[in-house]
Amino acid sequence: MNPRARLWLVVLGGGGLAALLVAACLRLPAFGGPWHPYGDRAVRAALARHIANTIASVNFDQRAFDTMGEMTILFAAVLGCVVLLRQARDEHRDPPEPCEVAAPVRRYALVVLPIALVTGLYVIAHGQLSPGGGFQGGVVAATALHLMYLGADYAALERIRPVEAFEIGDALSASAYLVLGFAGVLAGGAFLANTLLPYGTFNTLSSGGTVPLLNAAIGMEVASAVVVLLARFLDQAVEIEEGSGS
Repeated sequence: MNPRARLWLVVLGGGGLAALLVAACLRLPAFGGPWHPYGDRAVRAALARHIANTIASVNFDQRAFDTMGEMTILFAAVLGCVVLLRQARDEHRDPPEPCEVAAPVRRYALVVLPIALVTGLYVIAHGQLSPGGGFQGGVVAATALHLMYLGADYAALERIRPVEAFEIGDALSASAYLVLGFAGVLAGGAFLANTLLPYGTFNTLSSGGTVPLLNAAIGMEVASAVVVLLARFLDQAVEIEEGSGS
């Protein structure tokens, strides 16, 4: 395809997209008005499935397929990071030097670490009940582990977060999301349809059908993915040096 044809393709495609966006904006409800069609439908669907947090209902029930796409993007990012930041032939590893951290900062990091970790797990577990969920709680739990780097040293951090185990956890969590989706198909419903489990009692941990399970799978996938990403970046910053060596 020559440059002129590519330009016309971009112009036509961009023009069509712009026309669709303008048409959609013209039909939006008035700002601050009493009519909110999408919001009203989302809330009704969440309550019908005994899900207290409407955002979780949208993410893991009404638009669970979209959430799978977001999970796939993160998984691909981790895979790309692992491939691109692997140790090259002209690089070698040096033992990491202890970082110089003020004593009050070390004490604060060690005190906050278990609190932050429990908070992250709590946000994941209660994603269908209160604000938060797997994405947010996964990031909190993953970054909480890295307070060990400030509270102790890099060697201590490596002991509490074996990268290989988190790589496996990332793959298993992503697979669990897909397995739950196909389980609905085997049960006679649609892929990722919330028809596999009973909805339970409203505003309890077991409510929402498959939403808590999908939320937990996303939480573990995000936590594992963030740990692997940070591990690869820290490897580059702390251990891997250019030049020949073993």
